Amino acid sequence: MARARDGEPAAVARLISLVEDASPALREVMAALAPHVGHAHVLGITGAPGVGKSTSTNALVGAMRRAGRRVGVLAVDPSSPFSGGALLGDRVRMGDHALDRDVFIRSMGSRGHLGGLARSTPQAVRVLDASGFDVVVVETVGVGQSEVEVAGLADTTLVLLAPGMGDGIQAAKAGILEIGDLYVVNKADRDGADRTRRELRSMLAMAERREQAWRPPVLATIASTGEGIDRLLEEVDRHAAWLRESGELARRRTARARREVEAIALATLQERWNASGGTDLDRLGELVAAGELDPFGAADRLLS
Repeated sequence: MARARDGEPAAVARLISLVEDASPALREVMAALAPHVGHAHVLGITGAPGVGKSTSTNALVGAMRRAGRRVGVLAVDPSSPFSGGALLGDRVRMGDHALDRDVFIRSMGSRGHLGGLARSTPQAVRVLDASGFDVVVVETVGVGQSEVEVAGLADTTLVLLAPGMGDGIQAAKAGILEIGDLYVVNKADRDGADRTRRELRSMLAMAERREQAWRPPVLATIASTGEGIDRLLEEVDRHAAWLRESGELARRRTARARREVEAIALATLQERWNASGGTDLDRLGELVAAGELDPFGAADRLLS
């Protein structure tokens, strides 16, 4: 753990492996890391497949490194972590930083977890935070309309869209107008980019948002060439400053910790039910199916 806090890549990788494997040592590791978390800015990057999330992440990491920041990247992949899909996808596109000791890139398999993230992503973020990275970038799977979970994990959520993909309508359907802090129309050299930006601005103007003090900007980038990336990083920094000054950062992180605690507690309960062989649950299911017990009463018995 001491080597991980010093930023040693192999040590950081081993700790994340403990997280992904739900190692029995995980509780001890998290307890040791707890005093060292809360310093990194967590940037979530989401969007439908094909909008250029990995290319944009690669370009943003380059801009952050030029600014002297240490960056950790968690790229969540829909395939099995044993298939090599994530290694050949995200890591190839981010190969520019492979030899940079101040950049750590880890691909994580979603293992069937919905919402665009892996179940163990929150703990992996904690590992990178405690390891001294200034920014932790979380890139979601890219599954379209179910990627809103990243908003609960990130300090700043960046939503990527691209012209010609129907993303304006997709955004309205998916509800991502409520989760984004920054909106980026990537591949802005394509036809329809200006129209996509106008549509986004119109929809954002109509959307009701709780944080009235922050108005999400709509930016344009060409990530493959780096155009617009420095401006994007400026807006990320501006949002980070607003979070601190408004008190929203503390609120978001408290809500994030609450969800993390709740998820761990529910998973522990599920493990206990499974460890019992499911016999209690099976018997209660039979009683409910027979009409001898209602489902709420059955749940009370199970919990007691």
